[in-house]
Amino acid sequence: MIKVLLVDDQSLIRQGLRALLELEPDLEIVGEAENGENAINLVAQLQPDVVLLDIRMPIMDGVAATQEIHKRFPSIKVLVLTTFDDDQYVTAALQNGAMGYLLKDTPSEELAVAIRAVHKGYTQLGPGIVRKLLTQFPSTAVTQSPPAPPSLAELTPREKEVLRLIATGASNREIAQELYISEGTVKNHVTNILNRLNLRDRTQAAIFANTFLSYLSQNT
Repeated sequence: MIKVLLVDDQSLIRQGLRALLELEPDLEIVGEAENGENAINLVAQLQPDVVLLDIRMPIMDGVAATQEIHKRFPSIKVLVLTTFDDDQYVTAALQNGAMGYLLKDTPSEELAVAIRAVHKGYTQLGPGIVRKLLTQFPSTAVTQSPPAPPSLAELTPREKEVLRLIATGASNREIAQELYISEGTVKNHVTNILNRLNLRDRTQAAIFANTFLSYLSQNT
């Protein structure tokens, strides 16, 4: 059972999240907090596995709370769920220890999947968030044109297609629709890609793919 702490200054949001997530048999909502300060106190008491928190809150915001939770309880994962996708919030949250950053329009089933993934140590970012992060990295593919690593050539044509779409920030659902395959098949492809390229998570895969985007475009 994955223990989840909900942190949001709006009680209706917390109630809605609780109602949705409690439908998942492996997720348990162990508490709720309305700001970062209360969240830290509850983390110390309840020892949740995952803290699902908003960014903008009174008294102590989500970035400061994430930093403190990561510092004091490094084994506890923080997943940001907010309506704000400003670059400064995304970067600050991830730099201060958040394992994921999703927007509140994320479908409930995808949110549950993200909580499970973060609990296992995988970074989870919404499609739009990936695009924002990628703009912060210089395009070495344009300026230096590095040779493609041998491991990239080992990918199947379908895996290269999936990787190319990951580079655009597409979600598993969007990739499945684009390629006319199931989401389960997409997940299998993503797992194979990460293993073959020795990458930790989807974010690394997106950055890697953008670096070698010209190769992927020519070989898919």
